[in-house]
Parts: sequence; C-alpha cells; structure tokens
Amino acid sequence: DLGEPAQKVKAGSLDVHPTEKALVVQYEVEAAVLGETGDHMLGERKEGQKIIRVKSLSPSTDVVALARKVVEECKLIPPSRLPEVEQLLYYLQNRKPSPAQGKVERKEKRVVKPRELTPFEGMELNAEASITGIDDYVELLYEGIPEKIRGSALILQLARNPDNLEELLHNETALGALARVLREDWKQSVELATIIIYIFFCFSSFSQFHGVVSHYKIGALCMNVVEHEVKRHDVWREELHKKSKSEPENGSLRRDQEKALRKYHDLLAKQEQLLRVSLYLLLNLAEDTRTELKMRNKNIVGLLVKVLERDDEELLVLVVSFLKKLSIFLENKNDMAEVDTVEQLARLIPCDHEDLLNLTLRLLLNLSFDSGLRAKMVEVGLLPKLTALFGNVNVRHIALCILYHISVDDRFKAIFAYTDCIPQLMQMLYGHGEEKIDDELISICINLAANKRNAQLMCEGNGLKMLMKRALKMKDCLMMKIIRNISQHDGPTKPLFIDYVGDLAAQISAEEEEEFVLECLGTLANLTIPDLDWELVLKEYNLVPFLKDRLKPGSAEDDLILEVVIMIGTVSMDDACAIMLAKSGIIPAIIELLNAQQEDDEFVCQIVYVFYQMVFHQATRDVIIKDTQAPAYLIDLMHDKNTEIRKVCDNTLDIIAEYDEEWGKKIQSEKFRFHNNQWLEMVESRQADEAEQYLYDDNRTDLFYSAGTHCRTHTHTNTHTLTLTSSRSNFILCPDSSSLLFGTSQIPQPIPSIDMVVFSIAQALPVDCFIFIDRLST
Repeated sequence: DLGEPAQKVKAGSLDVHPTEKALVVQYEVEAAVLGETGDHMLGERKEGQKIIRVKSLSPSTDVVALARKVVEECKLIPPSRLPEVEQLLYYLQNRKPSPAQGKVERKEKRVVKPRELTPFEGMELNAEASITGIDDYVELLYEGIPEKIRGSALILQLARNPDNLEELLHNETALGALARVLREDWKQSVELATIIIYIFFCFSSFSQFHGVVSHYKIGALCMNVVEHEVKRHDVWREELHKKSKSEPENGSLRRDQEKALRKYHDLLAKQEQLLRVSLYLLLNLAEDTRTELKMRNKNIVGLLVKVLERDDEELLVLVVSFLKKLSIFLENKNDMAEVDTVEQLARLIPCDHEDLLNLTLRLLLNLSFDSGLRAKMVEVGLLPKLTALFGNVNVRHIALCILYHISVDDRFKAIFAYTDCIPQLMQMLYGHGEEKIDDELISICINLAANKRNAQLMCEGNGLKMLMKRALKMKDCLMMKIIRNISQHDGPTKPLFIDYVGDLAAQISAEEEEEFVLECLGTLANLTIPDLDWELVLKEYNLVPFLKDRLKPGSAEDDLILEVVIMIGTVSMDDACAIMLAKSGIIPAIIELLNAQQEDDEFVCQIVYVFYQMVFHQATRDVIIKDTQAPAYLIDLMHDKNTEIRKVCDNTLDIIAEYDEEWGKKIQSEKFRFHNNQWLEMVESRQADEAEQYLYDDNRTDLFYSAGTHCRTHTHTNTHTLTLTSSRSNFILCPDSSSLLFGTSQIPQPIPSIDMVVFSIAQALPVDCFIFIDRLST
C-alpha cells in the first residue's frame, strides 16, 4: 500500500511588482507519495507565485519594521532573506509612480465588488481551501447538490484571492465542470448558482480574464438567471398579496400567513444575493460595448428597472450604477424612456444611503438631456425633491445640474415659482460674497429670470439691489445677464430699475469690457418706462457718440451692434431724443448698417423698428423721408419672407403715406402691384399681342351690361367698391385691404373676357384705392 502524500515548499526568487506596491515571491511545491519504507513512489512539482501587497508603504514608513513583519507573516520567505526584503522595500518606497501606474491605481479604485456573501447552510465557508486540493474540489462537483455546494464554495475561496486566478485559469477541467454545473443545476439551488457565478465574477473583475468568462457563456447564463428570478419575484409577491387580502378567521391561519411572510423574506434575501453577483458580473462584462449590445438585445434595461422596485440598498447601488453606465448610449436611453425608469428613480430621492443618492442623481442627470424624460421628471414631482437637496453639499452640484437642464425648457420655467427653489438659489448667490459663483448656479438663475413670475420672486426684498451691487462691483457678466432677463418683463419689476439707470449708463464706454457693456446696454434697452428722461441720460453720460460709432459695420461684435440698434429704438420713443439723434447723423449710419446686414433678419427687424419709432416724430420723420432712401428700402422689405419684418414695414409705411403724399402714391401703387402681380403680368402680355381688341372708349356704357354681365357700385366715405357679376364668376374690387375672400374659394386668375374691363375700372378709381381681384366659383 502507498503511504501518505508529503509536500515540500521551496522558496524561489524575490522581486518587486512592476506597477503595484507589492513584493512578488516565486516558489515551488514538490508533492511526493512515499512508500512504507520512506522511499519516493510518485512525485510532482508545481511552480507558484505569491504577491505580497504593501499598500500602506509611504515615505514615512519604517521600512525595517515593515520588512520584519513581512517575513514573519509570509512563511515562503525564510528569516535569512530579511536584508533582501528591506532592500526591495526601500526601492518601492523611493520609486516614482509612472503615468501608466497612476491610471491603473485610479482604475482599481473604480472596480466595484459585491458585498461579502452571507454564509448559508452547506456553504461551509470556515473550511480552509488550498490550491493543491483543487482536484478534490472538482470531484465534489460530480456528486449531489450539497457536495456541489461544498466543492464550489472551496473553489470560491481560492478564486477570491487574485493570486490564484492565473492558475485556476489554466485548469480547464475545473472551469468546465463549474460551467456545466451552473448550466444544469442553477434552477435547483439558488446557493449553488450564487457561488459558481461568484467564482466567475472574480475572473470578470479583471479585463484580461473576460475571455474565459465569455468562452463558457456565463454572461448569457446570468441574463437567463436574472430574467428568471425577476419573474419568480413577481409570482411570490402575487401569492403573498392574495394571502394578505384574505382575513384569517383563526390563529392558525394567522400563523400560516406570518410563516409565509418569513419564508418570503428568507427567499428574497437569497435571491438578492444571486441577483447582486449576477448583475456585477454582467456590469464587468459590459466594458466591451459589443457585449453590452448583446445585453441590450436581451432587454437588460427592462430587467434592471424591474429590480429597482427592491429595497436592498446594496442591490440598488449596483442596479443604478449599471443603468448609469448604459445611459450614455442613445439606444439605451431610449429604452429607459419606454419603461418607468424616472418613476422608480424618483422613489429613491431622498435616501440616507449617500452612495445610492449620488448615483441616482448622476443617472437622472444623464437622462435629463432628453426633453421627454425632463418632462417626466417634472410630472413625478422631482422639482421640490431636488430643491430639498440644496442643503446636502455632497449632492448639491448634481441637483443644480439637473435643475439647470429642466430650466432650459420654457414649459417648466413657471413651475419653479411654486417651489422653494428661487429663494434658496438667491440665498446661495448672496452667500458667495466676492468668490466666483458656480456656473450651474448662475446659469439656472439666468434661465429662470426669463419667466415673469420668477423674476418678481428674485426681486423680492432687496433682491435686485443685491444682484446689481455684485454685478457692478465685480463686473460680473453672468450676473448682469440675470438682471437683463429680469428687465425685459413688464409689470412691477420694471420701475425698480429707475434707480439704477445711471449706474448702468456709466458702464457704457469703450474702456469697459465689451461683453459687460453688451449686458448693460441690453438691460437699458429693455427699460421702456414712460417716466424715464432718456434725453438727460444720453446727455449726462455722452452716449450718442458711443452709439453712433458702434453702428459702423465691423466696429464691434454683431451682438453689441444689435443691442445698440435696440437701444436707439428704445430712446427714439422720446421726442427730444429723436431730435438729438436726427442732428447727430445717426440715421444715415443706420441705413448703412441696413445695407451691410440685409441678410440678417434680426438686424433688419430691429432697424425697421427704429424707423417705425422715428417716423412718429416730425424731426426724424422729415430726415427719413426727405434726406434718405429709407422709404424705398421699406417698400422693398414690404414683401419680405419674415412675417415680423413685413408687419413692422407695413405699419411704418402707413405712417409715411399719411404724412407725405408723394410717397403715399408710390406705396399704394406698389401694394396694388404686389397683390395683383400675376393678373397684371397677364394683362400686359395680352395687351402686347392683342392690343386692338381692347381699345374701348371710356364712355362705352354697354360694356358693363353685355354678355350677361351686370355692374353694381357702392360709394361710402373714403371707400369705393365695385362688384362685377357674370354668369360664370364674381369679382369684387375694394380699397384698404391686404386680402379679400368672397365666397369659399379663391382663384387668382380672372375671366379673360373682362380682364381689361376691370383694369379700366382700376384706372378710373381714385389713386388711394387698392384693388384686389378674386375669382369666385358660382
């Protein structure tokens, strides 16, 4: 008979780890089976490697004491090699970390690992596993479920030590057996499935081992496990709900209910361990976007959102982390929009678990880039919840970022007025003193100030005074943007600016920073206050030369030039200012700017508005009509594609026509030609071809009564209306209308037989009549 096996461990080389703060010990295990007489019967040698990490090593560490401790605790290093250990530790202590090493360390910090598994019956975690006994553990995998649990638990102990993974990787027998057992028995034992998946999770924690996990299709198995367990949980809850609905009539039934509830919680605890380790493994594998795409095709998003219904915080941290990673891809974000992701996340805010709260907010931040999901966040009541987080300095920044995204949407600006958000935002602004304000904080205030009610809340108390004080003192452009947005609203906020007109006007000079001048000028341009003496402001701060100089194309950025035009439009409402501007020669400069910016609708619209304001005052009206070609430009713009430009042009031209007879005729003629352009072109064409058949005497009265045609005229004050009726069509000619519809259908081309009839009538009518022709079905 053979005797007992004997093992001998022989230490080899000793060196430092290439990237980590660690020593690497090479060793050799010699296993021999001795006979009864002590002779060698069988023998086997295996080489191994042990990594001794010394993360506590720092410049102030006592290397001698640390070396002594390493030798005492590591049996592979004999005491005789203590000086060598000291030398290696000195080297590690003084070695400068390389950039690559820094990246590795940062990456390791991001590696997430599942919480320690709770021991359960049969797991026997107290047993000491040895790498040399791996074959015995594999043998247990061919026995019953309890033995399989024991064998896999012992292998798990080995796998949890990263030093053993390399050797386990090359043991295809062990990995193949584990994969087979998982594939065949995972439904029979939650404990067994949990342990085996945990073993493969240990491999998945390192990118270089992902290949072996994929080779055995563990990822696909985990997807099946998660889907199955989610469905099982739904069944459990349904059964529990049915039992809780029926009121127990006696103590026995009540005890049965309590027993069922305890059983449910026990099953739930084990199931959540299985889900946690399965999802961690999938999260690690999702580093590869191709693998992640396969998961998406198997509805990973839907499964994760279902798991969000759980209460286990460790599991929720994992699920939210996974969803956060997935959310950076558009397709995954769209999947989240189709299920109740936002509703489930809203349930987690607020919570006492700091990591869970932080991750939930970061996921919501990713989702808040989608307008539909922003609307859902508002719908489920996240605004007041996010506002309540301002007091938590750890998550305040993320909450502000989410609220900023919501504030971008005009639909939701007004809702902020019904929360405690604006007073808290203002308090945070005041609290910064002269320190730089966070961009997110000031940006959300800029957006919210664009709403009238929000602007009023910002001005409550000394709100406007505090904003103005900081903006002017620090020359803060972003703070001035808030003030500018507030100034655009009519109502109780606008008169508050009268006290600050001088302060704002004093900032408008060539010496100040252009961006700051732009905001101050924009604020002043918004102050359409009747009681404001603009003439005094322009004179006291000598603004006219500045405004005139900035009207020159290329003299400044277009944004500043545009604000100058708007400012001129604002002050032009004052008669005295209009006279001052006319004398300064600003009007020709505006026309020159119009020529240069004729392709920019915003510029054109604002310049035309300046003309509209100026034609109300005789001094500027005379200059515009007699000394410039502005009316001609306005006539050209009367038919512009932009509706607003056409509207302002029409109003301006109407005023010009009222005060100047000659331009009035030109304007009326142009309007007539525009509205009847197609018909006039056709008439002129026929006149050239068939002139002789249209030569009628002006006194031919039978013209209107022949061929079944009747004529009816109506005369009112300043109105001439002529209706022609034939057996085929109706025509109506009337003045002072931009469009005329008579009946239900409008056909632009009139009946050829009476074309010249209508044209003759048009010539016979007074000049101030506009003629519009519509063909109407009889």
